[in-house]
Amino acid sequence: MENKRIERIDRGIKVRTEGIYSIVSMREMMYIAGPRIIFLGILFLLPLILEAAPYWKRVMNIMFIYSLLAISFDFLANYTGLVCLGGAFFIGIGGYATAILNSVLHIPVLLSIPLAAIIGAVVCTLLLLPCLQLRGVYFAIITLMFPLLFTRVIEATNILGGTNGITGLESIPGHFTENYYIMIVALIALFGLRRFVNLDAGLVMRGVKDNEQSIRASGINVTWMKTQAVFISSLIGCFGGAYLAHLYVWAGLSLFALDFSIIPIAAVAIGGGGTIFGAIAGSFILVPLSEFLRFFGSFRIVLYCIILTAFIVFKSEGIMTYITRKYHQFERWVDV
Repeated sequence: MENKRIERIDRGIKVRTEGIYSIVSMREMMYIAGPRIIFLGILFLLPLILEAAPYWKRVMNIMFIYSLLAISFDFLANYTGLVCLGGAFFIGIGGYATAILNSVLHIPVLLSIPLAAIIGAVVCTLLLLPCLQLRGVYFAIITLMFPLLFTRVIEATNILGGTNGITGLESIPGHFTENYYIMIVALIALFGLRRFVNLDAGLVMRGVKDNEQSIRASGINVTWMKTQAVFISSLIGCFGGAYLAHLYVWAGLSLFALDFSIIPIAAVAIGGGGTIFGAIAGSFILVPLSEFLRFFGSFRIVLYCIILTAFIVFKSEGIMTYITRKYHQFERWVDV
């Protein structure tokens, strides 16, 4: 052991460059890409593994819907400073939009979902546009009011099917299409946003969060940057709502349920805010956990709160931040 010393595995990769990995061997390539390959491999095998358990395949689909909402929340809150509690608003608008497109206009389901996401994103952005001057708790309260407002309007006026909702939606054709459709969209949102936040536009949005006045003094239209961020976030959330409506072949007031606003926030807190990937990790923990706790009946809320509190208190940085730090601290013996 006299001619060997311990060094971190990532040392040779990160020493050569500041912010860009410099890979010179297959070992270093696998060090960077290995976790991503394993993650994608497990995801794509999951529907096949759960083929004999249709209930858990449905839970997996719900898990990806919450992942989209958590990604949406994480992007807005940690990259533009807009804390949005309107996850239920995005889900409801997306669900009702696809219901109209599919059941009234008879647009095929695989086309109505992305169209509803775009239409819903435009509607949500226009409604939130006057509120973009608000920040912090004020913006959060406004976004939380929208799903409550739409629920009461639909109940009072009996539009969009009233309390009965809109029925007759087509289901997504094929079990594997149903699984892989939402999975691929969630992965596109994940890797697409991780790439976007490091582009010039993404860096400007970070600047809006950190120091809005300096960005405004640079001649950049801050309202336009926030509008883009809200559109991207609502596009992701509305897609989840449109998919959910076809998953249940029904669009009703339950799409505006408060769970769609609260659970994504808890998922980001558990997974790690500002990482985007942590939003998916938190959803992968919370959604199956809530299903397992159903066996405890009404007592499951107590257990759920205890587990959630323990995560936040003892790992406040988030699961993904902790795992990433530990992964980059791996060491090996090398020749001197």
